Amino acid sequence: MPQRHRYARWDGTQEILGPDADELFERLAEDVFHGWDFESALRRVLGQGFRDATGRRVPGLERLLEQVRRRRQRQLQRFNLDGLFADIRERLDNIIQQERRGVEARRQAGGGAADQRIRQRMAADRLAQLDRLPAEPGSAIQALQDYEFLDQRAARDFAALMQELRQQLVDAHLRDLGRSMAAMTAADVARLGQMVQELNQMLGDHLEGRPPQYQAFMERWGHLFPEHPATFDEFLAQLQAQMAQMESLLQSLDPDRRQQLEDLLTGVMADPGLRAALDQMAGLLAQLSPQGRLGSRYRFVGGEELSLPGAMSLMGELQGLEEVERALQQAYQGEPISGAVRQRLAELLGAEAARSLDQVQGLIQELEAAGHLRREEERLELTPRGVRRIGQKALGDIFRHLQAGRFGSHPTAAEGGGGDRTEETRPYQFGDPFDLHTARTLMHAVQRQGGRRPLALTPEDFEIYRSEQASRASTVLLLDMSRSMPLRGYFYAAKKVALALDTLIRTAYPRDHLGVIGFSDYAREIPPGLLAHLSYSEYALGTNMEHGLMLARRLLARHRGGTRQVIIVSDGEPTSHMEGSRASFHYPPQPETVHKTLAEVRRCTREGIVINTFMLESSPPLVQFVKQMTRLNRGRAFFISPDRLGDYVLVDYAASRSGPA
Repeated sequence: MPQRHRYARWDGTQEILGPDADELFERLAEDVFHGWDFESALRRVLGQGFRDATGRRVPGLERLLEQVRRRRQRQLQRFNLDGLFADIRERLDNIIQQERRGVEARRQAGGGAADQRIRQRMAADRLAQLDRLPAEPGSAIQALQDYEFLDQRAARDFAALMQELRQQLVDAHLRDLGRSMAAMTAADVARLGQMVQELNQMLGDHLEGRPPQYQAFMERWGHLFPEHPATFDEFLAQLQAQMAQMESLLQSLDPDRRQQLEDLLTGVMADPGLRAALDQMAGLLAQLSPQGRLGSRYRFVGGEELSLPGAMSLMGELQGLEEVERALQQAYQGEPISGAVRQRLAELLGAEAARSLDQVQGLIQELEAAGHLRREEERLELTPRGVRRIGQKALGDIFRHLQAGRFGSHPTAAEGGGGDRTEETRPYQFGDPFDLHTARTLMHAVQRQGGRRPLALTPEDFEIYRSEQASRASTVLLLDMSRSMPLRGYFYAAKKVALALDTLIRTAYPRDHLGVIGFSDYAREIPPGLLAHLSYSEYALGTNMEHGLMLARRLLARHRGGTRQVIIVSDGEPTSHMEGSRASFHYPPQPETVHKTLAEVRRCTREGIVINTFMLESSPPLVQFVKQMTRLNRGRAFFISPDRLGDYVLVDYAASRSGPA
């Protein structure tokens, strides 16, 4: 049976996020309600992972980071660098033994007495040179550079060893160049040194802020770089990655073996100009590295020995793991991961890890495309649309606790000006807006005059349109952010109510105004856009309700007309008050604190501000304090459990808005 689809015009209300993105945002919202700032909540969700639309568990970034670190640790615990030169030493010993046999064979050869004396002196000289060779392979290779082999097989084996080492060591500095070093003559090596000097000039220009002449360099030397990166930045990244392997190896060796490797480099790079140029290149690349260095030191503790080629290959793997680790850490801030790093991740950890990373990044991209997240200074932050979505979730969660029909439109029996016009009409009364229904007004005049002309209108003929009540309310939500709120588990409910009330007013009562003030040791106004980022300080002591009411009164002074009210959400009586510009904290509460708070309640009352209190605790001292407040202000007080806080606050607000202003 063919699948059927239904399409409708986009009206802004349809859900555009997929199931995975929905789950992610739901978890983000829950963490935000619990007092996390949004960035920390996002890091937590991305780190822990989630379930996709099929129910499959998708590992988060923390799981991928753990896999990277475990693989690195396995390699460090498997290998050691003690036998780095064992293969070279063995091959060098075989070459020297072959040369000794050749020297002995030359000395034993027949001939005249004069020839024998010459062969004896030559053999003695060669054997003496061989006896003086250092034990370390690097130093021995340097000494053998000037040695004239008598045995042709030994000479060929030494030349082959030098070509192989030159290939390995040059390739460790410059990718692909080492593979062509075996066929290079002394003149070719000199030209290579010239190329490295020009490369260093280009790196120096870039370091000092001058534009590097990359294209001109590639036109001259591009045949030595088969990959031919399109941009200088790509070329620089390749050079740094390649040099980091050699630098990591040098840093990971003990001092004796490090010196042996340095001697080996000097012996193989017989051209002093080339060696100096390569050293300079390493220094420039280190200065241009984001980390300010090339390579890292690794501590190998395993039992399996590595050869020099094996060690260089392992250094490349460890460097790749570090690159992947840095990219995964940056992904917490929403930084996209390049295709090259993703490929490296797949090579090191497998295709499944790469697919998990794709899903994590895909969710971030979905949330960005939906307008809920945006990139700001190398991090992801919540957009105003994202804040509204979190508020809508808070409102929806609270609505689900209420009986159907409790919310919706809130009609009022009173009429007022400034609202939307209805299709109903009524006789005009003095002082009404003159929104005249022309046809009915004229009909009244015709009926009154019996069709006589000219038609004369009187005030009794006027009929006007009815208008909806356009009452306005200005509300300040005083939110307790003292230490006791999160300790008792109340902050979750309080923050959720703030987000829900903000969303309710913006959607159902757009003419109303809501301000939010958080108070602990001091009070401060919280802009609506920062409600989702609202958190608490476990080090802030005090419930400074006096300062909160003071700021609320000043805020409501900007909104004259209509209903003005303060909604207090707290779990305790005031324990802090203002002494000048500083807060004074006392526990148990002191009479002076209560007196100053009630004095601020009286000021609010004189200015016509109603204070409604929602208390999450009901201890006898707290009940007594709230009774004093309500007696002074004639507002209402509710002692409720945190899980019903949203129900009461929102229902009470809606009920207060259903009557005339």
